[in-house]
Amino acid sequence: MTPQTATLDANYIGGAWQTSKTSTPLDIINPATGELVAQVGLAGPADADAAVAAALAAYPAWRRTPPQNRIQYLFRFRELLLARAKDIARLTTQENGKTFAEAYAELQRGIENVEVACGIPTLMQGYNLEDVSSGIDEIMIRQPLGVTVAITPFNFPSMIPLWFLPYAIATGNTFILKPSERVPLTARLIFELLHESGLPAGVCNLVVGGKPVVDTFLHHPDVRAISFVGSTPVAKYIYAEGSLHGKRVQCQGGAKNYVVVMPDADLEMTAKIVNDSAFGCAGQRCLAVSVAVAVGDVAKKFKEAVVDMASNIRTGNGLEEGVQMGPVITADSKSRILNLVDKGLQDGGKVLLDGRKVAGDVGNFIAPTILSGIAASNPLTSTEIFGPVLTVNESNTLDDAIELLSRSSFGNSAAIFTSSGAAARKFRYEVQAGNIGVNIGVAAPMAYFPFSGWRDSFMGVLHGQGKDAIEFYTDKKVVIERWPKEWSRKF
Repeated sequence: MTPQTATLDANYIGGAWQTSKTSTPLDIINPATGELVAQVGLAGPADADAAVAAALAAYPAWRRTPPQNRIQYLFRFRELLLARAKDIARLTTQENGKTFAEAYAELQRGIENVEVACGIPTLMQGYNLEDVSSGIDEIMIRQPLGVTVAITPFNFPSMIPLWFLPYAIATGNTFILKPSERVPLTARLIFELLHESGLPAGVCNLVVGGKPVVDTFLHHPDVRAISFVGSTPVAKYIYAEGSLHGKRVQCQGGAKNYVVVMPDADLEMTAKIVNDSAFGCAGQRCLAVSVAVAVGDVAKKFKEAVVDMASNIRTGNGLEEGVQMGPVITADSKSRILNLVDKGLQDGGKVLLDGRKVAGDVGNFIAPTILSGIAASNPLTSTEIFGPVLTVNESNTLDDAIELLSRSSFGNSAAIFTSSGAAARKFRYEVQAGNIGVNIGVAAPMAYFPFSGWRDSFMGVLHGQGKDAIEFYTDKKVVIERWPKEWSRKF
């Protein structure tokens, strides 16, 4: 996309692109080059109200559309996503900074959710039992909720909205997406494809705005359910405020993900996987490895191997050939990450690989950075870094490593690298995290499994994706029926 001279309409409401009622322009800056990619109109509460009104008006007809007919739009949407995948990935790289390969792979994971949601005629089925008592039958059916909202972050502009959108509309709800205002262009292109699919007006709506828009959705009496992915402080706010106003809420929060490296691990494979996990997407993902705990005498060799591999990662513009890692999203993010690293070093930490200085004056770049010896009391051990920084700790035993993991308030993901089935089972059984990897660095569930998360990494009961998504987006209704014979004789 070339820089735009006019402000783009980024709000898709009631089947048409709408100019923001606040008329506040927002610059979208390429984090690798500092160049203006586009300007979009930032929405306000009036735009959010209009989106809810459009979704509410579309709901009765959409709810009555047979599931088999609803998924035909998703089939068409999937084909459009595949046909425009490279365009979407390129736009994601321009506004987010991740490499083209990462942006393309992200979209494929999102498309998997569209494919799973196409199974709604089966997934949404209830169950029944005849003769629960003499002549009485009981039936459980699922019905959609109504107007639903998803609030999504900057780090996966195409994938995370697709954790929610396909399931919401396939189950008969109408839907509003509020993407991160840092990366609205990917969402805008996806909604262009939804429009092209022929989806009825008002079934899906897009509103690009900040906290005033979010608060409007949280307080609006016609919004039934809200999904959120982002930082833990915001997740707690949305969960509390949404629940207070009677909404069904699921909030995926932050993370501090650990991996444990056992002495019997395949060292070369482990070092490669840990590197990919820690530095992929510049560390800006909720499943990124933040802390590696080396057990026993593997520590020295592991440090050497992981540093050797990380030092060869090429950082730069994600659209350039051969680049393996892009910038972080903003200059403020870069400053925050560097400040955390500095505090860790001031407290006695050591630099194994220093990526704080990257050649050139342009872009929000930090190269892979690896630290060791970080004090347990240092903020670096408990704060979600959300950048390309890996700390390496050491422990004497697996029990010690698990105890170290348990100190974290987060519980999104944890992984172990080992050749021992007993060690893997102990880890899986005892660790307090919702996504567990065994010789897997990024334990990202497939679309037909829930994206789990525990403790401060998740607020709610039902997670995104898979069967949890069906439960979240539907109400269960139980019907108990009796049809006495003497009544039937009257007709």
